[in-house]
Amino acid sequence: MLILGIHSGYHDACAVLFDDYRMVASVALERLTRRKIDGGRIPFEAIAECFGIAGAGPEDIGAVALSRGAFPSRYYRHFPLPRLVENRVREMVGLEKHKSMERECVRYGRTDSATMFDTTAFLRDLGCRGGLPVTFYNHHASHALATLFHTDWDDALLYTADGGGDNVQYSHRILKYGRIATLYGGDDGLLAPVKIDSLGLAYGYATQALGFRINKHEGKLTGLAALGEPMLAAALAAHFRIDDDGRIESDFASYPEMRRWVFGWAEGHPREVVAASVQKVLEDFITESVRRLLARHETRRLGLSGGVFANVKLNQKLAEELPVDEVFVYPAMSDQGLAAGGVLQHLLVRDGTEAWLKQRHRLDHLYYGRDYSNDIDPVLGGGGARLVSSEPVQAAAALINAGKVVAIYTKGMEYGPRALGARTIMGAPTKAEINQTLNERLDRSEFMPFAPVVRDVDATRIFRLPPQSLYAARFMTITCQVQDDWRDRIPAVVHVDGTARPQVIRRDDNPLYYDILSAYAGLSGIPVLINTSFNVHEEPIINTPAECLTALRQGRIDYVVTESAVWEYPG
Repeated sequence: MLILGIHSGYHDACAVLFDDYRMVASVALERLTRRKIDGGRIPFEAIAECFGIAGAGPEDIGAVALSRGAFPSRYYRHFPLPRLVENRVREMVGLEKHKSMERECVRYGRTDSATMFDTTAFLRDLGCRGGLPVTFYNHHASHALATLFHTDWDDALLYTADGGGDNVQYSHRILKYGRIATLYGGDDGLLAPVKIDSLGLAYGYATQALGFRINKHEGKLTGLAALGEPMLAAALAAHFRIDDDGRIESDFASYPEMRRWVFGWAEGHPREVVAASVQKVLEDFITESVRRLLARHETRRLGLSGGVFANVKLNQKLAEELPVDEVFVYPAMSDQGLAAGGVLQHLLVRDGTEAWLKQRHRLDHLYYGRDYSNDIDPVLGGGGARLVSSEPVQAAAALINAGKVVAIYTKGMEYGPRALGARTIMGAPTKAEINQTLNERLDRSEFMPFAPVVRDVDATRIFRLPPQSLYAARFMTITCQVQDDWRDRIPAVVHVDGTARPQVIRRDDNPLYYDILSAYAGLSGIPVLINTSFNVHEEPIINTPAECLTALRQGRIDYVVTESAVWEYPG
């Protein structure tokens, strides 16, 4: 049965399509509208793209899973009569508002979202058959279940943290004895005043205080942190505490108050010091919270999701300093992963825990966008690009070895925020200067080196990747130390603190990508390539062949390699 998952949040709106337990397609709205972290409405374009990838239509859907995101007012059935009349008038004159289901639940003290929602009208507008099951999933349960589903663990702590969802900012769940127990962060959060406890928002406010964009540029602070000393950390840490249950709390009365304090705290200090300080507080408190929960529930496996765990340095600290056998960070840890987790929550309720747990599997790849492999070469050739070689592997490797910048365009676009070899820019890692020159070509201002891609057979020889980090490293969600004897050989992918964020690639997952890396290693003796996302600053990762052609024409890259050829743009 095809199940449609939708997240219509105010950022990172997305859609996903499952065939029962198998993910068929997943697309973030931003990749289609070309507006970074786009959201605030039903992502109809992403829904249509998922249907197109699957070769299906709305009439084929058997169930729909929704987040408590933004929906047109006409779908709400619980409003008092004056609000219903106002909404109808606004709809008639084209001024209809979108309302957050989460906020409506909090306002009216309800958790029964489905009864507050006109599912009949929604299904009709979507083009689906009437009478289908329409469920609303919990924000943090979605994050947690998506993580757990892609493990084979018998017991685990599932820990989520972000700027907030369903009126809480964290959740703690335990898998034990075949049961999934919610310790904190369920729907009961909708019935209580919001807790002012989010380290994710504190980090976001620090991002704003340094002149960057919240929900977009937190990674810049992660990079800057290694350049400064955490001289301000104690002052920020004094506002937070961890209770006996491992829950993080603060003494701020409201989030506006927290924001004002953070801005004042950061004012007049070097940005590197601010970044290092907020990074230390985040790492210290999350690590201690997780440590207490692991000890209390006697588990050595840790599943992480939510926007806070886009912080790869935090993830390294958790993996290397806590008593764990394995850490897995869901690769779509931001709200781009919510729709998938929502479908998995629907399946858990439908089938029960025992059946659900038996369906789990480890992730092999994230190529869940539309596969344009048959279209890319005609588009490039028809758009004025010039064929360089019909031997893509050897030609691409030789060009990279000669110092050229080569983008790979293959398979379906990656699911989640990382480029992982389908929409990746590759380069030689042997000269640190490439960071500046390539960032200039891509209009970027970054504070971290590029990430490396390495074959699975070489990973631990070059990087200090402990066993507990290997699964996460396949999806670039964790940093590690670079082996001492390799730091000077691959400076373009080593940060000032001696760390890197590797992608460990297996050949079965992407033969073209793997083989180019192998051929480059044969030419250079260096079994590592730069992997940076195929996009310019402030734009999402590219999706279509036309976008690839534009980047080539603009000189953002020197060459494009496809499954069949290598291309350049003359002139």
